Amino acid sequence: MFDSQVINMILEGIRDTLYMTIVSTLIAYILGLPLGILLKVTSKDGLKPNVVVYRILDVICNVVRSIPFLILLILLIPFTRFVVGKSYGSTATIVPLVVCAAPYIARMVESSLNEVDPGVIEAAKSMGASNWDIVFKVMLVEARTSLIVGATITTGNILGYSAMSGTVGGGGLGDIAVRYGYYRWQTDIMIVTVILLIILFQIIQNVGMKVASNLDKRK
Repeated sequence: MFDSQVINMILEGIRDTLYMTIVSTLIAYILGLPLGILLKVTSKDGLKPNVVVYRILDVICNVVRSIPFLILLILLIPFTRFVVGKSYGSTATIVPLVVCAAPYIARMVESSLNEVDPGVIEAAKSMGASNWDIVFKVMLVEARTSLIVGATITTGNILGYSAMSGTVGGGGLGDIAVRYGYYRWQTDIMIVTVILLIILFQIIQNVGMKVASNLDKRK
């Protein structure tokens, strides 16, 4: 059986994992949501097409998303140290998690807005709605179910990335799994941390899908 020291360490790992996942998701959405809306609005079929703006945003999203998270984590070490004063630990890991997740969220948002029936948008235009009203009172409302599903998937991915950051001292359950499961061959601790990560992922997935199902007006 685990002693109190190991149990406390695992509890701290759960706390740090939730801290990294929740804060990173919130900050990434603050950046990614408007970026996704801008991608949709400036696209060829958008409310205000702008090839230059769309191409610049498109390239930025594609470049960042094409870099594997572990490499991005290492590449951003100087920037992370500049922002939070250190490159290890839970708070430091939030920086690369946000940089990695924001473009991904932007694409998810753009994809969700593309699913909105063009007829609904045209109807709003015919009634004299402004572009601002169409985005916030029509498109985001119509796409809410898809947006919630996207947020659920994104949060699960961030949880997985936070565990991956454990290979470079990122903190949380991933860090515990690497330190004790890989470096010290304490398989029991590693198995427990993996099971806890699976449970956290299932909770996020089930809650997100439940909320999305409740908001789905097609039912």
